[in-house]
Amino acid sequence: MIIEKRLLRNLDYPLLATVLGLLAVGLLAVYSATQPARLGGPGFNALVLRQVVGAATGLLAMAVMIVVDYRVWEKWTTPLYIFSLLLLVAVLVLGREVNGSKSWLYLGPLGSFQPSELVKVLVVVGLAGMLAEKRDLSTPRSLVLPVLFVAVPMMLILLEKDLGTALVFVGVLLAMLLVAGAPIRYLLWAIGAGVAASPLVFFFVLQPYQRARLLVLFNPQAYQLQAGYNVVQAMIAIGSGRLFGKGLFSGSQTQLNFVPEHHTDFIFSVIGEEFGFLGAAAVLAGYFYLIWKGIQIAGEARDRFGALLVVGLESILLVHIVVNVGMNLGVVPVTGIPLPFISYGSSALVSNLMAAGLILNVGMRRQKILF
Repeated sequence: MIIEKRLLRNLDYPLLATVLGLLAVGLLAVYSATQPARLGGPGFNALVLRQVVGAATGLLAMAVMIVVDYRVWEKWTTPLYIFSLLLLVAVLVLGREVNGSKSWLYLGPLGSFQPSELVKVLVVVGLAGMLAEKRDLSTPRSLVLPVLFVAVPMMLILLEKDLGTALVFVGVLLAMLLVAGAPIRYLLWAIGAGVAASPLVFFFVLQPYQRARLLVLFNPQAYQLQAGYNVVQAMIAIGSGRLFGKGLFSGSQTQLNFVPEHHTDFIFSVIGEEFGFLGAAAVLAGYFYLIWKGIQIAGEARDRFGALLVVGLESILLVHIVVNVGMNLGVVPVTGIPLPFISYGSSALVSNLMAAGLILNVGMRRQKILF
C-alpha cells in the first residue's frame, strides 16, 4: 500500500479532471435532451437514472483500472481475446436487433449490454500484447497475424450490421502498427487498397440506408426530408446556438425534438445549441487535451506494451470524437458512433472510462518508484 500511495503522486490529476469534466457535461446534456415532454420512451427519470448508474459503474471500473498494474493484463491477453470473441458470437446467437444493428444482449432486470464496446478495449489490450512481443514488422508476412487478430472481431461486428463500430478497428490497427514499427509504405498500400475497393463496397456490401447516408454527405439539403433530415436539423441546432448558446433547456431544436437521437448520436448538437460556440469549443478543447496527454503518456511509457496500449485506446477515442462531431457538422457520414463520455449509453460510457483508467495507469507507472 505504501507503493500505491507513492504511485498516486504520479497520477495525472489534470487529465483525470478533464475526463470527469467531460462526464459532467455529458450528464448535463443527457439531462437536457431527455425531458419527458419531448422524448417518447421510458421517460426522463429512467434515462437519466440509467446514465447515472452507468457513470457510477464506469467510475468504479476506471478506479480498478488505475489501481491494478496495467502490466498484469499483458499476461491475460489470450483469455481476454477469446472472451471478446465469445461475447460477439453470443450477440449473433442471442442478441436483438435495434435500429438495424444486432448489437445488444438483454440481461433481464439488469438491462441491455452492447458487447462490442467492451470488445474494442479488450482487442486493444490483446493487440498491444502481441505487438509488444513481435519486434520485427518489416515484412508483409509479419503483419498477417496482427491483421487477422483484428479482422476476426471486426468481421463478427460486421455480421451484427454495425459498420461504424467495425470501422473503428481499422483506425486502431493502423495507429498501433505504425507505432509498433510497421513500414509506412505498407500502411499506405493498405489505405490505397481500401480506397480502390470502395466502389465495390458501396454497391455490393453496404445496405441501402448506408448508401443513402454517404450520398447525404455531399448534399444534405437535397435529402433533408429523408436520410439527411437528422444531419440538417443537427446543423441548424449548432448554428442557432451562435456564440453563447440559448441556455440549458432552452434550445428549440433540442426541446421540441427536431433532432432525432439527440441524446445519443447527435448529442453534440445539444451542446452546440444550448451552450453555443464557446461551450462546444470548450468540449473540443477537453478532447484535444485528452488526446495530447495520451500521446505524451505513450511517449514516456516505461515499456513497449504500455505505449502500444495507450496508442490503441487513444485511437478508439479519437476515431469516435472525429466521426461523431463530424457527422453532427455534416462532414462525415452518419455511422451511429457515440461521443465519448457524453452520449447516452452505459456500455460505451463504462468502456470509455475503463480506457481512461488504463491510460492514467500507464502514465502513473511511467517510471520506477524511488525510495
